[in-house]
Amino acid sequence: MRFLVFLGSRILTFLMVVWIGITTAFFVPRFAPSNPVEAVLARLDSQKSFQPEQIQAMRESLMELFGLKGTLLQQYGSFLKRVLVSGDFGPSLTVYPTPVSTLVARALPWSLGLLFCSTIIAWVLGNSIGLIAGYWKDRTISRILEGTAILLYPIPYYILALALIILFAYVFPIFPFSFSAQGQPFEWAFIKSVIRGSFLPALSMVTVGLGWWVISMKALASNIMEEEYVYFARLKGVSDGGIMRGYVLRNALLPQVTMLALQLGGMFSGALLTEYLFGYPGVGTLIAQAVLGSDYNMILGTISFSIIAVAGATLIIDLAYPFLDPRIRYR
Repeated sequence: MRFLVFLGSRILTFLMVVWIGITTAFFVPRFAPSNPVEAVLARLDSQKSFQPEQIQAMRESLMELFGLKGTLLQQYGSFLKRVLVSGDFGPSLTVYPTPVSTLVARALPWSLGLLFCSTIIAWVLGNSIGLIAGYWKDRTISRILEGTAILLYPIPYYILALALIILFAYVFPIFPFSFSAQGQPFEWAFIKSVIRGSFLPALSMVTVGLGWWVISMKALASNIMEEEYVYFARLKGVSDGGIMRGYVLRNALLPQVTMLALQLGGMFSGALLTEYLFGYPGVGTLIAQAVLGSDYNMILGTISFSIIAVAGATLIIDLAYPFLDPRIRYR
């Protein structure tokens, strides 16, 4: 019974977070001064002259098609009905008439591949280095590792991305300036081009993410090293490796797993600036193009996926806590 109450409260919280987030994403772009329908009409009119009656007819048609007709509340009701019934976010305004769901489905595997690999690599390396630095916190190597992490952590990943582009794509042209997949899927030429094109954006994200994991794990490991049970383990003659794995790592891992789950949930929003800088065909590039083109439907679709993913990751972690740490119980 206690578990069912806990589960019900967490699911209700999940639904509330998703609803509030999607509602906010719906209303905020509509307060912007730009009008996507007028932008489409201006683009069409620049290519071919239309009569005023034709312009008005197209305006009415586009307003109806893109869900922009009526008051804000009427638009919101129509939007909820479409999304809840069929998961339809409508056609993209900038890539008309392609549906938003189709564009997201094409871009999502690219973002997931890039961000999943870079996040896991940074998490494993950062926690390993931080554990070593925290266990031997008084040694010179620990101070060097921590100092390097402190230098890396504040650097915005897009600044590092620009530096990598200048260094390895312009000064030393080892990697391509912009992402480009060549050949047919699953052929060696295609795989090779994907690896080369993804290396620099992944490197920028791993390098910056590494700093946070090292700092946080070192702080956790240093505090755990002062606990009495660690001191008792040393008196019993437990080896350094045994203390590090069985006492320090197991107790320091829970908050790191929590943060990892939230970062993995955030993969569905893509790495906005990194993908845009490298021309990477992920969700981040879609979001940037949608914002620049006032593509309401695309903004709603991509942000909704991100909100659901982050809220879902939080829900899973809440339910998994008692399995990760037996000291935690469902309440």
